[in-house]
Amino acid sequence: MSMRTRVLLHLAGAGLLLGGAIGAQAANLDFLHDTPMAYMKQRDIDSVKKAVFSALNEQKDGTSVTWVNEGTGNSVKIDATITVASTANDGGRTCRDLGVMLNAKGQSMNLHPQFCKQGSGTWQLQKK
Repeated sequence: MSMRTRVLLHLAGAGLLLGGAIGAQAANLDFLHDTPMAYMKQRDIDSVKKAVFSALNEQKDGTSVTWVNEGTGNSVKIDATITVASTANDGGRTCRDLGVMLNAKGQSMNLHPQFCKQGSGTWQLQKK
């Protein structure tokens, strides 16, 4: 499995709580039922991941980009504001903190993932 694929899988699983949202009903986590994640389809997830990595690579601290799931084939409108909060450098390692606010059907969800990379490598979602 490539490094990029692992990063994308980590983002989908840990960063966006996909596993929790899918199994919300079965695990007695009904509070997740109406979160934006409950309305996301795979094409939405793939699209927002691209927007996150674009923000990590191109945006300066304190700047935000907007993502909308238009064109993914989902009838539910989902949008996100992706903000690069801060960047820290330690030797050859760079870490960036993000704020991701997802919105769908009047519900919002705030996520605060951190990604790091070594040199010019690929961004890795950090477990907190």
